[in-house]
Amino acid sequence: MSERGGDGSGHGDHPPTGAPPATPQPPTGARPAPGGGAPAGGAATGPADPLEPWPETVHWQPVSSDLIKVEALRLGIGVLVVLAGLGLGLALTGHWFFGLALGVVVLLTLWRLTVIVRAVRAWGYAERDNDLLVRHGLLVRRLSIVPYARMQFVDVTAGPLERAFDLATVQLHTAAAASDARVPGLRPAEASRLRDRLTALGEDRAEGL
Repeated sequence: MSERGGDGSGHGDHPPTGAPPATPQPPTGARPAPGGGAPAGGAATGPADPLEPWPETVHWQPVSSDLIKVEALRLGIGVLVVLAGLGLGLALTGHWFFGLALGVVVLLTLWRLTVIVRAVRAWGYAERDNDLLVRHGLLVRRLSIVPYARMQFVDVTAGPLERAFDLATVQLHTAAAASDARVPGLRPAEASRLRDRLTALGEDRAEGL
């Protein structure tokens, strides 16, 4: 006569000798990702930001931090003209409005200087096999992808302030004006190298079309 394991001794909880171990089941609601990847709801493997489409494969080149000084001086020249006008009005009339306007201009200038620092640090470019990537912007972020085959010509410009800080800007011109892009804050040697390389790549890709 066979023994029964329902007496609470626990003998009935053991599987028969030689039986394969039970396979653990996934928690309720977990679904394996297609292709055997991580289950849905796990860590995302793809980029979350559409303006950072290749965070692991693209090496972004920053622009020179001296561009901050150039932009700050440009801002300062305009602000000095405004402050001079408001100060003259305050001295001649003594009206409170001019004093208030002076305070507002100073506050806006400080805010603008903070934005300039962050905006310059947001600039970056990356050279790939078939195109050039340029990113910039803070509140409105922009990622430009310029195929080499669409480039018509590339030039290098440098204004008086840029030359004072040994900087230059590379301007890309394409068949569609809306797709033009520029890379400011480059050293002249790097700007010339980038211009020559982009021009050569553009000619090679255009011939291959």
